[in-house]
Amino acid sequence: MTTNITQPLPSLPQLIKATALALIVAGVILITIVLPAEFGIDPTGSGKALGLTALNDSSRQIQPAALAIEEAVSIPPNTIAVEPVEQLLTSTVVKSGAPFRSDEMTITLQEDEGSEIKALMKKGEQFVFTWTTDGGKVNFDMHGEQPNAGEAFTSYWKDKNQTNANGTFVAPFDGTHGWYWRNRGDKPVTIKVKVSGFYNKLYQPE
Repeated sequence: MTTNITQPLPSLPQLIKATALALIVAGVILITIVLPAEFGIDPTGSGKALGLTALNDSSRQIQPAALAIEEAVSIPPNTIAVEPVEQLLTSTVVKSGAPFRSDEMTITLQEDEGSEIKALMKKGEQFVFTWTTDGGKVNFDMHGEQPNAGEAFTSYWKDKNQTNANGTFVAPFDGTHGWYWRNRGDKPVTIKVKVSGFYNKLYQPE
């Protein structure tokens, strides 16, 4: 024996009441959640209390990042962003009209005697250098003079009671650049200088 159970259909007043309730709930959700989170509109203050307005701020902050990604993607494939060629040449390649050369010179200073060894160079030319004594200590001044400067000079490195020095030098202007040593001891001191790089000549001024 089969029994059929039939549910009665809702009446018209019940449908109207349910629809009105659904609209009210939707309105509350719109005002308290959707508007604060999506548009930053918070008429009731509930969005701030619930932290929903922060979602709107975050979505705005994403835009610059998205633009940055879009710009990065727009770079052609297999391309590396580098400095302009002119800038690289200025900072990486130092051109020289003088050929590479190496020189070695030796001088001996008597008690309280001073002397110089200089390199004739153009601005931007450079060399690496090392000088050593035979054990005696000397005072020195590494300096340079521009052409027709008279007795004026530019000092780069000064020290006292030294037995050696090493380094790299880049000429800041056209002229002569090198060392002046003075023996303040009571015995002769021999100094050996080695220079390699780009310069016109290494010599001992008269």
